[in-house]
Amino acid sequence: MQQVAINGYGTIGKRVADAVRQQPDMEVLGVAKTRPNFEAETAVEKGFPLYAAVEEREHLFDEAGLEIAGPVEDLVAEADVVVDATPSGIGAQNKALYEEYDTPALYQGGEDADLVDTSFNARSNFEDAADADHVRVVSCNTTGLSRIIAPLREEYGVEKVRATLVRRGGDPGQTSRGPINDILPNPVTIPSHHGPDVETIFDDLDIDTLGMKVPATLMHMHSLNVTLEAEVDAAEVRELLADESRLFLIPERMDIDGSGKLKEYAMDAGRPRGDIWENCIWEESISTVGDDLYLFQGIHQESDVVPENVDAIRAVTGSADAAESIETTNETLGIGL
Repeated sequence: MQQVAINGYGTIGKRVADAVRQQPDMEVLGVAKTRPNFEAETAVEKGFPLYAAVEEREHLFDEAGLEIAGPVEDLVAEADVVVDATPSGIGAQNKALYEEYDTPALYQGGEDADLVDTSFNARSNFEDAADADHVRVVSCNTTGLSRIIAPLREEYGVEKVRATLVRRGGDPGQTSRGPINDILPNPVTIPSHHGPDVETIFDDLDIDTLGMKVPATLMHMHSLNVTLEAEVDAAEVRELLADESRLFLIPERMDIDGSGKLKEYAMDAGRPRGDIWENCIWEESISTVGDDLYLFQGIHQESDVVPENVDAIRAVTGSADAAESIETTNETLGIGL
């Protein structure tokens, strides 16, 4: 059983903790928080040992009536691997701690690629993380792009990817985020950071990305144009993508015309927190003109990286190969809408 530490128990950390708990070969050794809040209380209620991430704030947990198991250093020292789910930039500050205790660490996509030995996507480059000490699970958008690019490259070859990313202004709980009533080019320069980030997975890929932010909280939306190395029929592409376990092709009959209905469907299907771990591709949007492929896909920013973190744990510890890990993760989480 791999003993997994979760440093940071927020949007991603709490989801990863729940996912790790469901794995037959892993245990959550504990979770670390910087301060007592509703998520810290929930962690205790779920039976996760709670550790203080900042020594100077340990007394705050006691004042809030929350028992802590110790400082984060104790958690890291005992763990086989640590998942750093702290806010962007904090993972880089924590790297020295993980190196001090010789504990392999997984970071999230908000950290710089040069912080780690390799960036990671389970479908695309699982083996690159084998026995690595520091691995970065790429961001929600990069995860979504990598998942769909991998089978297209393998089956047809890819000459060029052009993607426009319409991004949510903030997660539902991020009350400080925006825009409130606006549409922002973000960034206004081209390319957005997403293209170079995808290139940390596929170093020979030609990709351009544009980004904008809108006043929404539910999901991101991607408009993709992929120039393939051969002319293909749209029906053939649909069959290829339908065989991918973490791609959900939304059939026209379901009458799901946007992110709101997608989230409603996930909740009706009994998904925890209404999470959608898969890319959600509108099947009727898959179109081809010569060697150009077009489609729309929705990406649930709060959850699509969760199975990737689970698979990255196995990759780093060498406890399974890609096929075994992906199958186990999919089965335990119930991936496959």
